[in-house]
Amino acid sequence: MGYIDFLGTSDTLISTYYSYITKVPEGMEKKEKTTKATTKEKTTKKSTATTKAKASVSAKATSDKPAKAAPKVEAKKEEKAAPKATAKPAAKAATTAKAASEKPKAEAPKKPSKPAKAAPSSANRSIAHGVGRRKSSVARVWLKRGNGKISVNGKKHTQYFDTDIARNDAATPFRIAPSTGAKYDVLANVYGGGPNSQAGAIRLGIARALVAADESLRITMRKHGLLTVDARVKERKKPGQKGARRKFQFVKR
Repeated sequence: MGYIDFLGTSDTLISTYYSYITKVPEGMEKKEKTTKATTKEKTTKKSTATTKAKASVSAKATSDKPAKAAPKVEAKKEEKAAPKATAKPAAKAATTAKAASEKPKAEAPKKPSKPAKAAPSSANRSIAHGVGRRKSSVARVWLKRGNGKISVNGKKHTQYFDTDIARNDAATPFRIAPSTGAKYDVLANVYGGGPNSQAGAIRLGIARALVAADESLRITMRKHGLLTVDARVKERKKPGQKGARRKFQFVKR
């Protein structure tokens, strides 16, 4: 066998092998044809549906145009007519309000008048007032017409003070001017300090009130020292000492 025969046989083999490979089976060809036909049908159906929809929309638009214009006119007429209808009730309300305001108002029932306070009698009326101070106590004194009674914080001065020294000290102005004891009663309000300082404050307050009631008593009160303020106060303790003046005991060693 020569070289040419070998080539010829090889070409025939290659062509037959290529035709075998590229050959499509019969079933596949049928499937491809059916799919192409279905896609064409779908596209045609879609195109026809879109054209029909467009035609229907255009027909509706042409048929609805004159129908829409009429409601607008009617709506405008209704809007114009509505304010007139609402204006009448408003005018009626205004007229009724004016009529109500013009009607005479009913008078409110008068409150019963409170009874007038009785004027204080001359016996309860204070004649003079005086303030006395001693140490840290303060006494406010009022004089009234009476028989020489002395009341301290709502009690008799004999009950309020424990000792005779304090009782006598509080009543000193009446003892110096006995004529005043038969004329006035004393009402005293005291706070602060102890019993002795409170008695001294009441004494100064009574003396000042008697002078305010009768200026002629000033000389006698001044002579006995009842109008002078006793400014003595306990001196404070000093640091480094036992008291105000007292020192600690000295220790030499």
